[in-house]
Amino acid sequence: MSVNSFGRLFRFTTWGESHGPALGAVVDGCPPGLAIDESVIQPFLDARRPGQSKYTTQRQEPDAVRILSGVFEGKTTGTPISLMIDNVDQRSKDYSEVAKAYRPGHADYAYDAKYGFRDYRGGGRSSARETAARVAAGGVARLVIPEVAIMAWVSEIGGDAIDPGNFDADEIGNNPFFCPDAKAAVRWEKIVDEARLAGSSVGAVVECAATGVPAGWGAPLYGKLDADLAAAMMGINAVKGVEIGDGFAAARLHGEDNADPMRPGATGPQFLANHAGGIAGGISTGQPVLVRVAFKPTSSILTPVETIDRAGEAAEIATRGRHDPCVGIRGVPVVEAMMALVLADHKLLHRGQCG
Repeated sequence: MSVNSFGRLFRFTTWGESHGPALGAVVDGCPPGLAIDESVIQPFLDARRPGQSKYTTQRQEPDAVRILSGVFEGKTTGTPISLMIDNVDQRSKDYSEVAKAYRPGHADYAYDAKYGFRDYRGGGRSSARETAARVAAGGVARLVIPEVAIMAWVSEIGGDAIDPGNFDADEIGNNPFFCPDAKAAVRWEKIVDEARLAGSSVGAVVECAATGVPAGWGAPLYGKLDADLAAAMMGINAVKGVEIGDGFAAARLHGEDNADPMRPGATGPQFLANHAGGIAGGISTGQPVLVRVAFKPTSSILTPVETIDRAGEAAEIATRGRHDPCVGIRGVPVVEAMMALVLADHKLLHRGQCG
């Protein structure tokens, strides 16, 4: 069984490999009549595009999206929307050593164990290149939830975190790290550059907030909004941890400290805290939906690492080619896309049950 689709009513399927001729997504369940063309989707792909600074992979991909179906006279028709992105800068020869031995930390061995063979060129479907298709699909999803504003940022790189007191949303687009703390961005230049020059990599934490989500989205018990968000974020390549609201920090609090007190408000309850991340009982409360996502260090590194080859013999591998010294940096638009895709699905699910 292949599982390349996600969502219930608003459902998307991604296809393609890192070094194939193209990759893309098919979005099904999008309501008709929404204004759309490539220019609506392209800015999100531009934010994720590689080669924009020395702190990301130098693979040069324009990531220009084409809409192949599901749109007529500038509006969605309600039929499947097919999105395609050409690969134009593959260098498969860089992976000659990967064909012989497994990269520790990467999906090489796991894919081989499951399928009996693998696409070693950039990791095939396990490559972060696949996430371009999710970002394209997320561009469509945002049209379904115009009432919601989604913003993500990097809050930590290589163990060095931002100062929440320095948070400035306007700063996120002013540096190559999607960092809301100008001082932290300066420190991160040194951290990422040192890892890059050493042939190594570092991890990162990406946070995402969705504001404007009304109370009521999500369903008990097996359609919880936070459960679907966790699954969506964990499905991103290189992600190893997800927290909703305070996440693991909540386990260190007392009940009165973890509660989100409510007072009467003009249009509904006024919350005095948001430890729950805008979700209670799997259903949105009307507060901002908050998610934190941990990206591991990139597994493709120039530093030699002990491994085995396909015959099970001891080997050592150093991955040549062009790789992100911190893959979490370009994870920001991917996290935003997955947030949009899940929220669009839950909006339609809520409308379907509750009108």
